[in-house]
Amino acid sequence: GWTAKLGDLLHLLAYGAGVVGFWRMQRWVRPWSAVFVGAEAWSALVRPIVETGGFGGWACGLFSGGLLGALALLLWRTREPFRAAPVDYRARYGEWAVVTGASAGIGLEFARALAARGVSCVLAARRADRLEALAEELRSRHGVEARVVEVDLASEYGPDLLADRVADLDVGMVVSNAGIGYAGRFDKQDAPRLRQMVALNCTANVTLASRFLPTMVAKGRGAFVITGSVAGRQPVPLHAAYSATKGFELLLGEGLWSEVRPFGVDVLVVQPGPVATEFEQVAGEARVDPGMEETAEAVVAQALEALGKQPQVVTGWFNWLRANGIRAFPRTFTALLAHEVMERQVPPAMR
Repeated sequence: GWTAKLGDLLHLLAYGAGVVGFWRMQRWVRPWSAVFVGAEAWSALVRPIVETGGFGGWACGLFSGGLLGALALLLWRTREPFRAAPVDYRARYGEWAVVTGASAGIGLEFARALAARGVSCVLAARRADRLEALAEELRSRHGVEARVVEVDLASEYGPDLLADRVADLDVGMVVSNAGIGYAGRFDKQDAPRLRQMVALNCTANVTLASRFLPTMVAKGRGAFVITGSVAGRQPVPLHAAYSATKGFELLLGEGLWSEVRPFGVDVLVVQPGPVATEFEQVAGEARVDPGMEETAEAVVAQALEALGKQPQVVTGWFNWLRANGIRAFPRTFTALLAHEVMERQVPPAMR
């Protein structure tokens, strides 16, 4: 009946999780798989004894249960393959990383995290005073070099200007993090600001990828990281153009990942949910419940953990459940549901 069907679905989900976990050699797989196989071992031991009985049932149960039990013990005791090996970022990618939108939020934390790993950073954004302060922090705290490039990446020539300003450096990593949001009903939004958002969130990523990826491919190493959003995985009314730009980033990054991975170049799209930054204020929406927000440090940590292992990562367990669970529903339903949620965050004048 339905109980068996639901149980079978859970069983398939468990096997699916195990396949993904082993494919990516996640740390949680070791204890999970040992417990899972241990439960199967107990079942293999008991079932023949109960159902068949006699010498044959006991022999079959002891053999199959013992075999699976040994495998469970082996999985439990095997630790090394599931430990994330430390990555030498300078050796793997190169001496320099370019980080856009580095004046605040996720970009700032990317710069700090990479500098802590010995990578020198080019800090790009419009607010030069903040970049200079961050550059001095990275030099004094981590002993790396830092270069500041004041640039508006939403302008027509901004991305090319940035690429030209770092042409003399061994750039092995680009964190294309700069981006903006714009909340409100589309017919009430300002057209120039919409064009600026599309230019920054879409065109700048394409231009930067076209300028840096050929060199990385030629060298046989490199990384290109795009900061996207879970908003790019579904329609988001009252954030329609923004979610569309984030969908563009996701598809661009996944396509590039497949294209350049044979040449030793990693591409990753990072998809956070609400983050404790100035994003909501700039986008013109109310701040969400602080308890629902991730920290920029946590987003960057998960991104660097996923880099080189997969084409995209949704940060935060709740965001992962939401992003993947929503696939089970029709897109019209997700649009209407998102509309209800966004109406609580967008000022009445922009609804």
